[in-house]
Amino acid sequence: MTARYLNAPDAAPAPPGAKYSHAVQAGPFLYVTGQLPVDPDDGAAPLPAGVEAQTRLVFKNLERIVAHAGYALADTVFARVYLTEFKRDYPGFNQVYRSYFPDDARLPGRTTVGVTGLARDALVEVDLVLYRD
Repeated sequence: MTARYLNAPDAAPAPPGAKYSHAVQAGPFLYVTGQLPVDPDDGAAPLPAGVEAQTRLVFKNLERIVAHAGYALADTVFARVYLTEFKRDYPGFNQVYRSYFPDDARLPGRTTVGVTGLARDALVEVDLVLYRD
């Protein structure tokens, strides 16, 4: 199995600090690097206020990377979520998250953890694993 390393400079924000691939495809799996709520068209723009707005921007970035790789969000089999204000933001995050995965029969597996900080003082970061036959 050969891994394919994908960068989507026209679709997603440049990685802050260290360089890494936006996604890596290994066989039928696509591993998407954690995305922050950074405007993909203006990486220097301030982050939006509130976890709901930040979550929507995170998913905009994820959708663009996933599409660049030839996948769809519906191919997601696992999501990892990081929240800096877990108790406060968990309900708001979930409300937005469910709008991207509305089919109860095809919900990805998921881990959600509270963390002490994220790059750019973001409230949320999400990475995905996708699978396609």
